[in-house]
Amino acid sequence: MAQSRRVNPKEFFGELKRRNVYKVAIAYGVVAWLLMQIASQIFPFFEIPNWAVRLVVLLLIIGFPVAMILAWAFELTPEGIKRAEDVDLSESVRRKTGRKLDFFIIAVLLLVIAILLFQRLHPNVSPAVSSSPEKSIAVLPFENLSRDPDNAFFTDGVQDEILADLAKVADLKVISRTSVMLYKSGNPRNLREIGQQLGVAHVLEGSVQRTANRVRVMAQLIDARTDAHLWAQTYDRDLADVFAIQSEIAKTIADQLQARLSPAEKAAIEQRPTADLVAFDLYVRATALIDAEPGSPTGTEDLLQAVSFLGQAIVRDPAFLLAYCRLAGAHDRLYLLGIDHTPSRLTLADTAVKNALRLGPDSGDAHLASAQHLYSNLDYDGARAEIGVAHRTLPNNPRIFELSGYIDRRQGRWEESTRNFERALDLDPRNVPTLRSIADTYSSLRDYAKAGAVFDRVLAFKPDDPDILLTRAFLNVDWKADTRPLHALVETMLKDNPGSAERIAPTWLYLAFCEHDSVAAARALAVFGNKTSGPDAVQFGRAFFEGLLGRMKGDAATAHAAFTQARAAQEQIVQAQPDYGPALCALGLIDAGLGRKEDALHEGRRAIELLPVTKDSINGAHMIEFFAIIAAWVGEKDLACEQLAIATRLPSSSLSYGQLKLFPSLDPLRGDPRFEKIVASLAPKKGSP
Repeated sequence: MAQSRRVNPKEFFGELKRRNVYKVAIAYGVVAWLLMQIASQIFPFFEIPNWAVRLVVLLLIIGFPVAMILAWAFELTPEGIKRAEDVDLSESVRRKTGRKLDFFIIAVLLLVIAILLFQRLHPNVSPAVSSSPEKSIAVLPFENLSRDPDNAFFTDGVQDEILADLAKVADLKVISRTSVMLYKSGNPRNLREIGQQLGVAHVLEGSVQRTANRVRVMAQLIDARTDAHLWAQTYDRDLADVFAIQSEIAKTIADQLQARLSPAEKAAIEQRPTADLVAFDLYVRATALIDAEPGSPTGTEDLLQAVSFLGQAIVRDPAFLLAYCRLAGAHDRLYLLGIDHTPSRLTLADTAVKNALRLGPDSGDAHLASAQHLYSNLDYDGARAEIGVAHRTLPNNPRIFELSGYIDRRQGRWEESTRNFERALDLDPRNVPTLRSIADTYSSLRDYAKAGAVFDRVLAFKPDDPDILLTRAFLNVDWKADTRPLHALVETMLKDNPGSAERIAPTWLYLAFCEHDSVAAARALAVFGNKTSGPDAVQFGRAFFEGLLGRMKGDAATAHAAFTQARAAQEQIVQAQPDYGPALCALGLIDAGLGRKEDALHEGRRAIELLPVTKDSINGAHMIEFFAIIAAWVGEKDLACEQLAIATRLPSSSLSYGQLKLFPSLDPLRGDPRFEKIVASLAPKKGSP
């Protein structure tokens, strides 16, 4: 029996090398990459359909094994192409062909490097568009064509529901409401710029006209890279059919973008939020109030009004799940921000969450509301579990990643926190609160250069935002103990817009204290009103700051009277929530100002026990910081320096070089070598910008 001849691997690979198969593979790869770049960059500008790009890629993939077979089987000779077996090895020109391939590969690689360098050095040449996922979209605010301006809320609701329906499709990237609302209808729109700014390939525009019991909705899908109109439709129906219109538009857009739509996603899109249009209108109005940027003068009133609207909506439709979710979020925010940090407010949020979960046990919105509620209760592990459930049906909800970032930060996972905030920004790139959260994280880590870069990112699209301008200038105080930029900005704002004094009063007051300017501090307090100010959960009212001003001026009688007034108010807060560390911490500092040494020290220690760093890395650090100030005020300098040494080793947004060096609350420690050493440890390093 004849035996089969074994193939020697060394001989086989040697033959591959001799026949230039390796070099052909490399040459094919770099040329294919160039062709794919040309197709993806050039085709859209000539409005060549997207399937053509995919066809080019498919043909190049299919062509690779064909090229390898041809390189093995044939040889290019002076007489033309011949089969490799027909060419005498002594007459073969493969070596010359190999050298030509070498030169060709080097030339193409140099071209590739040149293209990559150009993209790196010219990042403004359509960077977002070129990297935008094909299945990405921003649903821009629709235009209200109704005569009644109150129908603007209804128009926003139609746009918002289409956006929410599309956001349920996992195969799409959908930009969140907060970012798209910056492009309100009525303003000129450059869709290519909007696509670049939001990082999407497509935008949806439209209009709504509501007349009596009729509604007309027009929508059009546009390729943001080319301004090409891909689809348009007008729906003219009974008002009761508005939710069906929204679902039809969402499903059509998903089909136009060739997104995979699971049966569960299709069912979710077709589900109506409510059958009551009045309830829906109340819900939309409440949403606008809740989503307004925090920090506005009417912030508290807006939240309370939103609670009222949502309550009315639920009375009209007790099965309105989304209204319960929003209501829980409003109650939780009132509780978490310390506006109403009482058990009764928490109970109201808890009831709303339970109703949402009862109505929709599998609803992602209900589980996300539950996650927010658990976060407000400092149950971070429970909140994480609920976020995991919510993410299954809310793939494009940036709140999933934003809340994860907050939890990471509270638990001291600072790097993970930043990554989650960035993931949230991918879906909501112009969300100012999220951008501020990243900047606050960098400030807590005392990386002020990165914090400044984030604020500059916000100012690029909101150059006149007073809060961002003030916070950006504030960095110089924290970072370098330099009050000059903030001082100049405050003076300019007061001069150009005297009506802004009340809004900027907390920052103006802080600046005055850092500069030990009692006159400016008194002016700021005159317009301070009923606001509170302080780091995160530790908040102080006007009477406390009047006491601090008295201390700074050496006016013991004024300070004592003011602290006495502040204590009466703070004691009521503590009685309502005796186990709330931040409230007890504030009472301890007031008692220190009144000379109640033992009470102050007890309250400071108790605050640390109630809210340790392991439970809340942000406010836990504040408990230690304020206990150090309490100790300094009652004459316990050893204890004060000991606590400050601990606090400065922790991330903190308030315990900065500028605060230690300038703020009057630490004046009792000035000149103490231990304290001065701590201050020097936070000073900016030589050579820093």
